[in-house]
Amino acid sequence: MSETSAKPAHRSTYRHGALREALLEAGVAMAREGGGPQAIVLREASRRAGVAPNAAYTHFKDREALVQAVARFALARLAATMTAEQEAIADTEDAAVAARARFRAVGAGYIRFAREEPGLFRTAFATQHDVSAVAEPAAAGPTGRSAIELLTDALNGLVDAGLLPPERRSGAEFLAWPTVHGLAYLAADGPLRFLEPAQLDDLTHRLLDMLDRGI
Repeated sequence: MSETSAKPAHRSTYRHGALREALLEAGVAMAREGGGPQAIVLREASRRAGVAPNAAYTHFKDREALVQAVARFALARLAATMTAEQEAIADTEDAAVAARARFRAVGAGYIRFAREEPGLFRTAFATQHDVSAVAEPAAAGPTGRSAIELLTDALNGLVDAGLLPPERRSGAEFLAWPTVHGLAYLAADGPLRFLEPAQLDDLTHRLLDMLDRGI
């Protein structure tokens, strides 16, 4: 292989938005490969996209801007995984059974994402400046609902089905969310990552049982 052919192909022109997409794809790949936001490097993203480093600044003013874009992508993927869990629920005409299943699916999808995509999971939650970032449109899944909005919808469904007293509804997101996040974090970064998949499946089921009874 010649020296010329060994170099990455540089592109002189991009369709509108294509360079930004290529840089974002490179950032996502680095987060996955390197295990989180610390692996995202703007210069390396430029190299992978096949452009000079200065070209990246047209779309991302600095590394932090690229990291935030990857974080929003990760949050959208999280919402998509939660939605997929809900869509896999068996059909039922029992409103209470359906509401409980949709609530549990939110937690199950959250934990599954952390286990399957630990690099993106770390990026999503290690880089947010405030809670509003998790609900912005760019962080939404295929239904247009973000992860926190899916949780809100599921909790409202419990109230509608008579499973959650209205007087206990206020702030329930901030009880359910950290409970599930704790297990997700331990499965991705803590000692629970050494457990067998079947053991984590069982812990997930038992945690959701506990949350279901206690919420």
